[in-house]
Amino acid sequence: MTSLRSASTARRRRAVAAVGAVGAGLLVLSACDKPTPISTITVGTSSVSSEASCYADGDGDAKELKTAEVTECLKKDTAKDSDVKSIKVDPDENVRFGVDPKIADKGWTILLNGNPLTDSTTKTYRTIPGSVFFNAQYGAQGDSTLVSIKEGENDITGVWSFRLKKDS
Repeated sequence: MTSLRSASTARRRRAVAAVGAVGAGLLVLSACDKPTPISTITVGTSSVSSEASCYADGDGDAKELKTAEVTECLKKDTAKDSDVKSIKVDPDENVRFGVDPKIADKGWTILLNGNPLTDSTTKTYRTIPGSVFFNAQYGAQGDSTLVSIKEGENDITGVWSFRLKKDS
């Protein structure tokens, strides 16, 4: 009889602890900023995802990023100590870009070192040969390049940046 009570009590304590942990997690999340849509780069079986480094979500006064804000964002992302996510790219592999449907709805463009590499699209993915990102003809320099995704055709509302590192 004692073993049944102790097992029942232990289950009850675990249930209360689980409910408490979930409640605490929700409380912590409610205090955070609203997350931005995600963009992802995939090369072979590796992928890396990121939230926007600059984003105007339409809440409050900011409905779009000013040109100076976009320039500053890209400049910050090119700094050696920036926290831009990176991925190794074999020039013989394809690089696949995927964006959240919220980004695709507004149109998005791939930038190579701040310059447009592609036309704007409303698809949720694009594929580009890896060799492009290390070709001087397209503005690449050396074995590492900054690739950004710009949300919006005329009114820019977000920028996501990644560092591609040549894997040869």
